Amino acid sequence: MNKTLHFAVLTALLVGLWLGPSHASSHREAPLISLDPTADNTDLYAFRSPDRPDTVTIIANYIPLEAPAGGPNFPAFDDTVRYEINIDNDGDSKEDVTYRFRFHTITRNPDTFLYNTGPITSLTDPNWNRPQTYTLTRVTHGPWHSEHTEVLGANLPTPPDNIGPRSTPDYDALAAAAIKTLPGVITLIAAQRDRPHSADLRSLFDLTGLRPFNPFHLFPLSAPLPVAPGRDAVARYNTHSIAIQVPLAQIVRPGHPSIGIYASASRREVRILRRDGSADNNGPFVQVSRLGEPLINEVVIPLGQKDAWNRSDPEDDGQFEALYMNPEVSRLENLLYSSALIPIDVTGRDDLVAILLTGVPGLNFTGNRSADLLRLNTAIVPNVNGACYHPSLGLPASTPPSRLGVLEGDLCGFPNGRRLTDDIVDVDLRAFAQGYGTFLNGLLGLPNKSPNNMLGDGVDANDKPYLANFPYVATPHQGYEVP
Repeated sequence: MNKTLHFAVLTALLVGLWLGPSHASSHREAPLISLDPTADNTDLYAFRSPDRPDTVTIIANYIPLEAPAGGPNFPAFDDTVRYEINIDNDGDSKEDVTYRFRFHTITRNPDTFLYNTGPITSLTDPNWNRPQTYTLTRVTHGPWHSEHTEVLGANLPTPPDNIGPRSTPDYDALAAAAIKTLPGVITLIAAQRDRPHSADLRSLFDLTGLRPFNPFHLFPLSAPLPVAPGRDAVARYNTHSIAIQVPLAQIVRPGHPSIGIYASASRREVRILRRDGSADNNGPFVQVSRLGEPLINEVVIPLGQKDAWNRSDPEDDGQFEALYMNPEVSRLENLLYSSALIPIDVTGRDDLVAILLTGVPGLNFTGNRSADLLRLNTAIVPNVNGACYHPSLGLPASTPPSRLGVLEGDLCGFPNGRRLTDDIVDVDLRAFAQGYGTFLNGLLGLPNKSPNNMLGDGVDANDKPYLANFPYVATPHQGYEVP
């Protein structure tokens, strides 16, 4: 194709085909964890709560791509997994505060295959055959691996999954009843929710295909595919969310407003399966999954190191720094879209190290130690919509959030934390392609290669609206209604 046609197609993309945030993070991102979905971190979010700005909301999702009609044994948190949200508040890349969640499930009637034997109208309804509760423990980490533990809440209820109009006739009421406020004004819920965000996984995992850029892809060589809008491959799926809203004073150390966060899941070291169908779990806990920044283990870490990465701690991520400095994603962008993109640097990528491993100076820098943490500068206060635009842009105080976050001057968006609306796929595609946009080019001198700065998968909106208040994640899809 000639250059004129290239830009004609790109213009068409902007005018009519981009539906705007496709967002994906990590699901089935490593060989071993793909076999263990109840321990699989899928997404992590952290942001100043727009309706309660003296708090930080952290949402850790587990169990990828839950089919809403997946009964009779519907998805649930795993009683044998230790789920944790870990916070570094002094810049050494080691967790200082951990919120630990352990679940307990009972079977009321072992003589039926049914999840519920009638409508579930309350969290204590005897018709619910598999009720689940959990305990929240706060762990404060000290020197020499010392820990101080404090149980903040016990026997906290989870709601059932959203089954259908007969089984869960008023699901929103059940979910609301499961939102609890604990001493210290900590608000939390652990529940099935809509899988936030969206992504064209069908095309992305077909040799990194982007439907809006189909004509420029290297394959198929004989007959290029036509331009097409993105298709949301994760619409109508659910996940299980742990959402917690914590006062700033409980997690932020004076003089260190930027915190680093990662979620993890751990299992006992030894599991013994018995002939009667039971299992014994013994030994110390071993981390089997972790997640800080989105998409890292999925597309930055190569296959031979993915399982080891899941087992390691963020403080040891210096061993992976070369993968950020010489990113495979950038090499693929050069190879697969060479006819459209300005050549991308594939070595010496200090920009990616700053954004993904240390934080950006002046934005959310936590220290020079490389670590995969989702970094949030808690000193930046959002407006009522959850946005905070750089003063140089001169935008009204009530301007809604930008799906591209910091790339468009919205300093409350990714990579300064992560909101539900942040478009992770598009932001990362552009960052790896050195298409940082005019704002970051002018402010920090980051390259703004064009049309690299228009890359995206063509899916920009979640399939359900988010909530204005905690827990913000939308109501899960109902099994009865999903086609």
